[in-house]
Amino acid sequence: MRTMRLAAAAVVVSAAVVLSGCGPAPWATAPSPTSSSAPAPSSPPPVVAPPVENDLSSGSTQRDLTAGAVSVAVNYWSELRMDRWTPTAVKPVSLSLVTTVKPNDGQKVYLQKATMLAIPANADETFPALEPQVDQASVKNGYLVLKPYSYSQTFNVGQVPENATYVTLQFTYDFLVQTKPKADEYAKQTATDTVTVAIAQQAASGSE
Repeated sequence: MRTMRLAAAAVVVSAAVVLSGCGPAPWATAPSPTSSSAPAPSSPPPVVAPPVENDLSSGSTQRDLTAGAVSVAVNYWSELRMDRWTPTAVKPVSLSLVTTVKPNDGQKVYLQKATMLAIPANADETFPALEPQVDQASVKNGYLVLKPYSYSQTFNVGQVPENATYVTLQFTYDFLVQTKPKADEYAKQTATDTVTVAIAQQAASGSE
């Protein structure tokens, strides 16, 4: 009887050895082919265009310029609202300036000429400049601009390309300064300034 039990145990052990040598048991669960798949790549964030600079966004701007011994205070503004500064609109730019001179020995300061050059552009391209606008003084020596006397003028920015997003306004002021009080000798001084104004984009007409 003991011999039969040993023989049966040997058969069971032998069967276990045979099964282990044939690879994993057929009832073992295979790993899911998608369980280790890599996560989908995330899409890049959208590119946001930087805001367009606008020196007149608050309605006006003031600049302090220097031309030799002459100090120039200039105010710029527009009577046209900024949302109406469209490519096709006539866009007025007004300015007012007054000067002081050091040392102030009684000599006078005159404005001979004021010029505005408008250059439209966008982030990728600069377009040809518009025709310069010039105010040439029609009186001898120029307009007296020594404080408290001031100079005022309005220039107009005409039509610009439809894809322009801003316009750069380059101002040039040419002054004559007496070398001494009541003298007929003058020194010429020039001051320059740049003002950037955003162009409002027109809404598309009609519906698709």
